[in-house]
Parts: sequence; C-alpha cells; structure tokens
Amino acid sequence: MIENQKIRPAKVIGPLGEPLTLDTLPPADTTRWVVRRKAEVVAAVNGGLLTVDDVCQRYNLTVEEFAGWQRAIDRSGMPGLRVTRIQHYKSLYERQQKF
Repeated sequence: MIENQKIRPAKVIGPLGEPLTLDTLPPADTTRWVVRRKAEVVAAVNGGLLTVDDVCQRYNLTVEEFAGWQRAIDRSGMPGLRVTRIQHYKSLYERQQKF
C-alpha cells in the first residue's frame, strides 16, 4: 500500500454541506436507507473518510449495491438515490447516452 493512502481525513464535507466524521455517519446497524444516509456514506468514501471495503463491512452492503449508489449520485445527484425514482433516472440516463 502506498504510504499516502494510510492518511485519512478526520472529517469530510457531506452532501448537504455539513461536516461528516466517523461519529456522525449513519449507525452500523442502519436498515432503513433514506436518500440522505446513502449520500452521506457515498460522500464519506469519495472524501477518503472510509474505503469501499470499510463501508461494505460496516453496513453489510455488497460492493454492487454501494457502486449503484455512487452511479446514481454521479448520474442524477441525490434525487437519483430515491428508490421510487431509480427506474425513471435509469431510463433517462440511457436515452441521454444514445445522443
């Protein structure tokens, strides 16, 4: 492992502009994943607070599930994380890719 990868920030900026620390992230036993909680976990990984492996182990997620959250945010922002809108945003993204 490269030496710089061992250094992690104490806090990162969350999806709503608030500081996120390990203590302010959703609890490890979270079962109800609302948009804000998903976005906070993705922001923590993107900011280097946690690794993908850490998140998957801490929250009992699969890598594919977490990658889906990241893709949804990249494509459509926080609204893309809404379970009821996933299919809508997915088809919208696929139509945009055709042009």
